[in-house]
Amino acid sequence: MSIGQFLAELWAFEDGCPDLTPSDFHFFGPLKRHLGGMAFETEDDLISELRNWFDNLDVDFFRVGINSLLSRWQNCIDLHGDYVEK
Repeated sequence: MSIGQFLAELWAFEDGCPDLTPSDFHFFGPLKRHLGGMAFETEDDLISELRNWFDNLDVDFFRVGINSLLSRWQNCIDLHGDYVEK
């Protein structure tokens, strides 16, 4: 399976369980902490900082996020879609 096919299946699944979107639980928390207290004069400055942050993420950041999806999705399946993390 190609990465493109994997991502297409991943995004299709998320439509059924929007509370399990990887970006919601894995990206935005660390990104919010990283950007906390920063101010940007231009949109280009913000985009540059975002690119820098993504470029410097360790491969383990992605591995942990993807691996944690397995148990989260299984909980959603076991509870017939009623899973919401609190």
